[in-house]
Amino acid sequence: MKIVVGLGNPGQEYSATRHNIGFMTVDKLADRWGIVSWRDRYNALVGEYRGVETVLLVKPQTYMNLSGRAVAPLAAFYKVSPEDIIVIYDDLDLPTGRLRLRLKGGSGGHRGIESMLYELGKDDFARIRIGIGRPPQGWETANYVLSRFAAEEAPLVSQAIGQAADAVECILKEGFTKAMNKFNAGK
Repeated sequence: MKIVVGLGNPGQEYSATRHNIGFMTVDKLADRWGIVSWRDRYNALVGEYRGVETVLLVKPQTYMNLSGRAVAPLAAFYKVSPEDIIVIYDDLDLPTGRLRLRLKGGSGGHRGIESMLYELGKDDFARIRIGIGRPPQGWETANYVLSRFAAEEAPLVSQAIGQAADAVECILKEGFTKAMNKFNAGK
């Protein structure tokens, strides 16, 4: 079993914001895989896909900074180790639309990842970071990540969400190393 987590904030007011690009990617996978039913489990919305291996799509409902409080109990209940968790989230340090896959490491200042690290007690879960760019001059970071993408960014964002979904499918079918080589190629 694998768990694919999209980080974001619950609620309609956050649905299309930069910080919710992880949720958007999980929704893209749900569409591809025909998942229409979501259950509320351990403070998360959970969709289940049964292919060669069972995959849980997870959208924590704890708000970004407490994401680990939803994921850790799910992982414990299903007996899934951190090595079988893939987390998708926004990254300010990457240009809008750029993907970066990483197998383990620190949080890079991302509070959702900090929560995951704390609650899981390990850093060896796969990460798919999707670039949202830096805030414009004069913007507070918190306001920027909670803002919607500009119209001119829409094609980049849509493409990045599709590529991130492709990367998840590649990880599941071919392993993380192959996915990293394929999707990190555009450095």
